[in-house]
Amino acid sequence: MPPTSDPAAPDFAALDDAGLNLHAVFDFASLPADVRAQLQRDVCTPHACRQLILIGNAGRALWAALRASGFSAADPIDAFSVRAVAQWFARQLPGHRYTLLYPGEAPVGLQALGRLAGWHHATPFKVGILPGWGSWFGYRVALLADTALPPTPPLQVESPCLSCAARPCIAACPAEAMAGGDFALDRCAAHRLQPDSDCAYRCAARDACPVGQDHRYEADHLRHTYGASLGALERYLRG
Repeated sequence: MPPTSDPAAPDFAALDDAGLNLHAVFDFASLPADVRAQLQRDVCTPHACRQLILIGNAGRALWAALRASGFSAADPIDAFSVRAVAQWFARQLPGHRYTLLYPGEAPVGLQALGRLAGWHHATPFKVGILPGWGSWFGYRVALLADTALPPTPPLQVESPCLSCAARPCIAACPAEAMAGGDFALDRCAAHRLQPDSDCAYRCAARDACPVGQDHRYEADHLRHTYGASLGALERYLRG
């Protein structure tokens, strides 16, 4: 017998306590046609796909919760986030099922989903920005579920970049990756891969952005995150 419709929005407090403090629920049928088509093509689920649930983190709370838990894994942020969401789903939505989209092998347009949620606004340095939090947020888990939760209205906020005349991020980039108007990934990559690069485990442009500076990730969080991206960049260039 299929689960009945969910009468109200779930309590996200347990996710907030884990530092997963961004949540968005989309009705699958209301997603843009190209997003639906891509998911239907690339993802096979053993249950009805009524909704997509997107979970993110903003600020330092996720890393603090992870460290306080003593959790350890090869990729601790992904594994901790997936475990926290699985526990939350089981408690809040018993009888329902979900399929994990992200982290996973199937391609998922996280920034496109972030734009639908009102979280993601483009920056010159290509990391999304969210008013109040700056660029210090991320996408942690995406699910396809058989739930019938109230959809989340998108955040109605304007990009802070629109009113930023100084654009300190552009001047701060030692690789001059944005000097030509567009972002030059090759210049960024070449600078990051230099021995003793000052951008190996940080982004000077991101650090120069004045929005959300109080929420800047801690040094060990940055080293973990940028270390992973540096490794991916090295593997990409070798391949």
